[in-house]
Amino acid sequence: MIKKSISIAIFGLLLSACSKDDTTYQSTTTTLYPNVSTTFATTLDLNHLDNYAAQIIPNYITKDNTGANPITDKAATLGRVLFYDTNLSANNTISCSSCHIQADAFGDSDLASQGLNGTTTRHAMRLINTRFSNESKFFWDERAASLELQTTQPIRNHIEMGYSGANGDQTFDELITKMNGIGYYKELFQFAFGSDQITETKMQTALGQFIRSIQSFDSKYDTGRATANGNNQNFTNFTSQENSGKTLFMSPPVFDSNSNRTSGGVGCAACHAAPEFAIDPNSRNNGIIAVLNAPGIDITNTRAPSLRDMVKADGSLNGPLMHTAGIANLQTLIGHYGNINTAPGNTNLDPRLRPNGIGQKLNLTATEVNDLIAFIKTLSGSKVYTDKKWSNPFLKI
Repeated sequence: MIKKSISIAIFGLLLSACSKDDTTYQSTTTTLYPNVSTTFATTLDLNHLDNYAAQIIPNYITKDNTGANPITDKAATLGRVLFYDTNLSANNTISCSSCHIQADAFGDSDLASQGLNGTTTRHAMRLINTRFSNESKFFWDERAASLELQTTQPIRNHIEMGYSGANGDQTFDELITKMNGIGYYKELFQFAFGSDQITETKMQTALGQFIRSIQSFDSKYDTGRATANGNNQNFTNFTSQENSGKTLFMSPPVFDSNSNRTSGGVGCAACHAAPEFAIDPNSRNNGIIAVLNAPGIDITNTRAPSLRDMVKADGSLNGPLMHTAGIANLQTLIGHYGNINTAPGNTNLDPRLRPNGIGQKLNLTATEVNDLIAFIKTLSGSKVYTDKKWSNPFLKI
């Protein structure tokens, strides 16, 4: 009985010490970062950071374009604030999240996103699983050599966020001055980098880490793939229609030079290889050459987002597809690839879409189209739409 009393007393002392240490730590953090505590009282806890750096990644996922900017919880937390902050636009109304919306798999339901000075010239690309690709270039035309370089180009764009330094816009240096006057930024840069100096390079680093942290591996496809030896066997959790669609997706088409048509599979995996379903870095134009809301042709669009989370749980698209936002449903998407037209002026059409120099004709049946659609829907998860670590920290809980 005496031993039990002593044990209880010791446990009470330890609990008291731990509680005191935790209170002291919280008090110290509040003292060091008062503006963060005030601004993000219920959405950011610097004592208990969200897990960005150590998320579970399936062992069958092998592609990774992280490079020299590995994800850390501290910098990704700063990146989250930067991503959602309208203060990064010249009139305090637009943020990265204005065009890349969590509810739309970090894409946009609008054909062209609204910026400060008009609408964007290409449809906003979904940001799901941007880390898990051999392709390290960004934008539809791959003009940014890395995700980091991409992150601040919208801020520097006259139409989008307005710190271009041209057309009467303020310069990026003036944005830095503005951010230095916002208390929580001095604190968050100190927290993330050990220095409160705000630079574009640090902004790119933090934004790159946050965006790369946005991952989706809780789909029906992932459940099946986790217990399979590969993609070339039926998944036990799939319906027969979904397995048929998977086979069509993975198998290459067989071209018949006599009929100029193909049979067999559809060959989607040649450009969107499983299990990442990211775009092949060597891909060229996909046959869509229109310009969004303008005349002329554009054959420089060679990148694409991952095919994961193209649709929501109810099967509706996460916004229209392609740089022109000209495809509104999966039937039209498959129909486009089933009948490729070699349009005049398109000197950049991907060779895989013009076997023997002629635009491919897949000759799909209605059943095969529906099978493919069923399979594509298995690539969507649910967590990415609701996980608070990717949500807007300026919205009070």
